[in-house]
Amino acid sequence: MLTAASLLLVMMAMSVVMLLVLSSLARGGAQGIREWLVANALAVVGLPLIAARGIVPDFLSIEVANTMLLGTSAMMLAGFRHHLGRRVPWRALGACVVLGLAAITILHHGSDSFPLRVVAVSLDHAILSGWAGSSIKRSLHAAPHRYPWLFTIVACFAVATGMTLRAFTYALQAAGWVPPVDGPTLNLMFFSVGTLSLPALTLGAVMMANAGIIARANWAADHDHLTGAPSRRAFFALAERERTRSSRHGTPLSLLLFDVDHFKRINDTHGHAAGDRVLVEIVDRVTLGLRGADACGRLGGEEFAVLLPDTPAGGALPIAERLRITLRQAPRDGTGIGYTVSIGVATLLPGETIAAMLSRADAALYEAKAAGRNQVMVAQGLRAKERRQA
Repeated sequence: MLTAASLLLVMMAMSVVMLLVLSSLARGGAQGIREWLVANALAVVGLPLIAARGIVPDFLSIEVANTMLLGTSAMMLAGFRHHLGRRVPWRALGACVVLGLAAITILHHGSDSFPLRVVAVSLDHAILSGWAGSSIKRSLHAAPHRYPWLFTIVACFAVATGMTLRAFTYALQAAGWVPPVDGPTLNLMFFSVGTLSLPALTLGAVMMANAGIIARANWAADHDHLTGAPSRRAFFALAERERTRSSRHGTPLSLLLFDVDHFKRINDTHGHAAGDRVLVEIVDRVTLGLRGADACGRLGGEEFAVLLPDTPAGGALPIAERLRITLRQAPRDGTGIGYTVSIGVATLLPGETIAAMLSRADAALYEAKAAGRNQVMVAQGLRAKERRQA
């Protein structure tokens, strides 16, 4: 027969499972895991104490156990706030737990009212759960995937609603109202709601953490780890999509291929750390000058490419020239690192592949290098070769 004690033990077992699941995510870099682990650890200790009421001293089964369960809600909220990158209000959370403990103690050793103790504990849980839901909802715009966040928001507010109804029902009961169902059945109903609360919130936390880990892994796969620019693979995937769109709609597509002149000399003279700073600076400066549809990717080493959708040859050349001037960096006060770039320009020909267009841009880049560097050269096959000198 299903009893409140058996439900509590089932909830404890679910908390043990959630501890194992959270532990498996601990190395994934997700924030908030530590707090969620503490929350479930508190539940694993506190729930058996409540289930052992009448066997262990009342102080353990009432004050200690309920304080631990209030701690679970506080630590779940702290974990969500930490995961969201928001400040964790430790003093306010501590105050909620302390006030809850004070109310439990007074209603145990003072008037000794079980219904009022339920009201106090339930309202505390409701406040903490609603606070967690509100925090997540305010940060929903930053969600890497919306479903895990929406699930957790719904779970938080569902728990808050259930606990509020529980508090309201027991408040009426303390005032003399006789419920239409017998006391044990009513108690079991609300215990059922309680047994699902922590596992539901922890499941939401696991889903949010997992979504964040997947999003970071996808970002790392699609972006250069040093500069943050799209990786070679991601850039070619984007270029292929733009080529398909260009062929379908008959719109132009241009490509700039450039690298840093004498980059090895920069590394040899100033060190590889300085060379890395140059690459990061270049991506930052290029990105600032691009349109929303344009993309700058790092193809490898000091070689970069800029994709220019809806840009014909006549429009790509002045963009390349502006880029060359923008990236021309003179030494400053003997501390800055001077560098220039050479650029090859190509515009997609009918039926041409991205690889073929890139090959023509690479040939133009080679010509710019041979012509003295710090040059912009247009690929053959579009128009007569053009050159812009520094």
